[in-house]
Amino acid sequence: MAASKFYVVWVGHKPGVYRSWAECQAQTNGYPQAKFKSYESEGEARQALEKGWQKSLNFAAKGTGGTQGAAKKSATPESAPEVDYDSISVDVGCSGNPGIVEYKGVDTRTGEIIFYQGPISKGTNNLGEFLAIVHALAYLQKKGSKQTIYTDSVTALSWIRKKEVSTNLVRDASTAEIWTLVDRALKWLHTNSYTNKIAKWDTKKWGEIKADFGRK
Repeated sequence: MAASKFYVVWVGHKPGVYRSWAECQAQTNGYPQAKFKSYESEGEARQALEKGWQKSLNFAAKGTGGTQGAAKKSATPESAPEVDYDSISVDVGCSGNPGIVEYKGVDTRTGEIIFYQGPISKGTNNLGEFLAIVHALAYLQKKGSKQTIYTDSVTALSWIRKKEVSTNLVRDASTAEIWTLVDRALKWLHTNSYTNKIAKWDTKKWGEIKADFGRK
């Protein structure tokens, strides 16, 4: 059974500590530059709420020594990278891994769903995330938009850069659906160009990605 989490909302419709991701989303979706984060215990969450988001989210100040560490120690919350809200955020929901896959892309500012795909009968989290990124690229190309795309998957990002996937998911009748979509996505990458920035969503600084399915 998954451990319970507590969600702090510093900047949102109604700041406070919430016991579910759904409650947290209700306070942050559609709120410009909302600030929120999950914690393992209620006590830790309430301490973070009291400290405020500037101190609680200032991970850049935790230098580890050396030149790089010194630079981090001198950083301030104001100098830390901020979310580009004029963007699309993508995420995947997977019931089992492998399992039934669905993915979506949302407006990072409002949380409004821009596209949704699923359920796909059998696949993996990483393949779903890869498909979501390519879907977003194709969507933005049709719009003629240079918007940023956010993902929280390092693996999917590397696959996009290499224009290839590396997975143990077998090709058989049960996985034919997702492999058809992956092959189509790979073909798109090899036959199209794009200038959109694809960035890693920093969950520690910004909380869960806006496209999150809430299955924590």
